[in-house]
Amino acid sequence: MTKVGTSEFLRAAQVRTARIAASGSATRRQGPGAARAARRFLATVELRRFGVPSAATFRQHLDKATGRLVGALPRTARSWGLARKLLNIFLRDALYTTYLCKRFGLRTAEKFFEIPLDSITSRQLRAAAGRGALPRWTGVKHLRPDVSKQYQLHAALLAEKDGLARVHLDTYWWGERDDETGALPRVAGNALLAARRRARPSQRRRTTP
Repeated sequence: MTKVGTSEFLRAAQVRTARIAASGSATRRQGPGAARAARRFLATVELRRFGVPSAATFRQHLDKATGRLVGALPRTARSWGLARKLLNIFLRDALYTTYLCKRFGLRTAEKFFEIPLDSITSRQLRAAAGRGALPRWTGVKHLRPDVSKQYQLHAALLAEKDGLARVHLDTYWWGERDDETGALPRVAGNALLAARRRARPSQRRRTTP
């Protein structure tokens, strides 16, 4: 029987993580075959390359892997934005998978991991940043590296207020969508957005004739 922690088990864990990361929802409207191609690629990513203490080295490996994933996607789905999003989801989920995280030392680079950018996370970041502070979101398929960098820098600043790495912001945001208990702690971006939502009804009442 294969034991937990062996190379066979770690391989299976990575394949599972790749399958979950490149889900149907994550590749929605990207054309046929996008999810399958991304899963195949992510299952072969050398995770050890991302367990590094250097931000520059981490970014170098991230950029190279993004470029390779772009080439691995079907022609109709090839975009830098989609590849970067799927890779960041995969790396985050690998960080959250105990056996992969420990084996490849991913905690070493935790603060370098990026938040996966999509319409939801970009909306949260833009709302927290304030009007005009971040570029307009034009969709994952049209995301450019320079625009992504601006969003990632702001995410890092926002997360730092709560002592978090930016990669964890979306975990809180996702959790709060269905949290009816109020038990989840508010992170900086969530607290700001909640305050704005609470203010809107009173603002509407004041402007109603």
